Amino acid sequence: MSLKQFALVSLSISSITLSSCKTVRSESSAAKASEAGELNLSFEPSTQYGTWQGWGTSLAWWASSFGDRDQLADIFFTSKVTRYDNRDLPGLGFNIARFNAGASTHTAANGESAVYSTNMIRSRIIEGFWRDWNSEDPASGSWNWSADPLQRQMLKKAQDRGVNRFELFSNSPMWWMLKNHNPSGAKEGKEENLQSWNLQKHAVYLATVAKYARDNWAVNFESVEPFNEPTANWWKDTGTQEGSHFSHGTMKKIIAHQHAELASRGLGSVMVSAADENQYDEAVATWNAFDSSTKAKVGRINVHGYQEANGRRDRLHDQAQRDKKLIWNSEYGEDDASGMKLARNLLLDFEWLHPVAWMYWQVLDGGGWGLIQANNDDKWLGPVNSKYYVLAQFSRHIREGMTILKSKQGNSVAAYDSGARKLVIVALNDGGARWMNFDLASFRRADGAGGRVKRWMTTKDGKDLYNFHDDISLKDGQIQVLFPENSVQTFEIENVEI
Repeated sequence: MSLKQFALVSLSISSITLSSCKTVRSESSAAKASEAGELNLSFEPSTQYGTWQGWGTSLAWWASSFGDRDQLADIFFTSKVTRYDNRDLPGLGFNIARFNAGASTHTAANGESAVYSTNMIRSRIIEGFWRDWNSEDPASGSWNWSADPLQRQMLKKAQDRGVNRFELFSNSPMWWMLKNHNPSGAKEGKEENLQSWNLQKHAVYLATVAKYARDNWAVNFESVEPFNEPTANWWKDTGTQEGSHFSHGTMKKIIAHQHAELASRGLGSVMVSAADENQYDEAVATWNAFDSSTKAKVGRINVHGYQEANGRRDRLHDQAQRDKKLIWNSEYGEDDASGMKLARNLLLDFEWLHPVAWMYWQVLDGGGWGLIQANNDDKWLGPVNSKYYVLAQFSRHIREGMTILKSKQGNSVAAYDSGARKLVIVALNDGGARWMNFDLASFRRADGAGGRVKRWMTTKDGKDLYNFHDDISLKDGQIQVLFPENSVQTFEIENVEI
């Protein structure tokens, strides 16, 4: 979360017919695809990258503005079709919600008040629960459990709709723990702002919120993340959002405190996750800086995807494998409303990072950042971006509990449902129109439903948005499909055994 912030194309080729498992090409479609050439894709089902835990989003900042909207909860946290903006919108089916423990209050603490940057965006001031330092007792007047009602409402709506994984995270410690009382950061971006005597207090705050949520909201956080892009150099007192810089040494101390404070409240099963660095390479450096004792106290590695197509995802994966940790890409976002960049970077994650979960940052936002155009300050909701449908290609089909399989080519991902004996493939064509040949010969069995293969498609030009097609067949383990330029397709193949 720095200073940053979904389209199946309907193949309307009337001359296409089915013959012997291949789609017969019309002269025009073949000519269009000839420039890009064919692409052959294959898979290695014996190489597996873990059990998929799910898809999700952070509730800050959008839920603090739109948390009372059932329609939005249905759109993001169910797979049902919801009417929105005069169209039927397929739900994204998220099962993960990240709840933000705010750093701000609108009241003084013992005569002292928060200092806000003049650049601070109103909707990014997230109200915290710990008013002052007088008492750690959550039943005392030092705590305000009525804070941030809309984000709490959306948390409950998400849970009621089946969300089953929750993470508590912090962008900044409470303002009164900070040297300058400014939750946006210090004067210099590389300067630590948390007072040395409040390192443990920061951990106390998050552990107390986690316990209160369990006891009073019936929400069990599976992890607590005390940092957000901690080594970034943009957390300044002139910032537009809450944020705080931490050195590696300070992070180690806070992780130890967080682990202990959770355990002391009967939350020993709640993981400490770390460190939600902005970039893959920063995450590698931070993990390398942790000693074995610190690593043992971290239950999962969280990283953000803002390095996009760059960075050594493979190095972070290797570190996680060595230290027996799973990875979440806990935050991703950019301003490409078409979703093509999202698809490319997500597939890079599947190829090199191998996370077990993936979260989009601001599902509601402007400037191409949101899956749906919105303004959190004015509480305006606008049209759906193509990016929404691109993400649906993944999130509605690769579901929690599936096994991610090795794809030998980087522009596809394969997931297997052993109970249903179903294979899901999502593939991207981010160039000109081309034929893609999917070879399933490496699977012990791949029959399809009477040879039929279901597919959905989204294209950058928006002519088709997550359209369903039942027009291709599989035989002898082969599928051949025409991909229009800049398109994403999802395939579900039944009766598959690995």
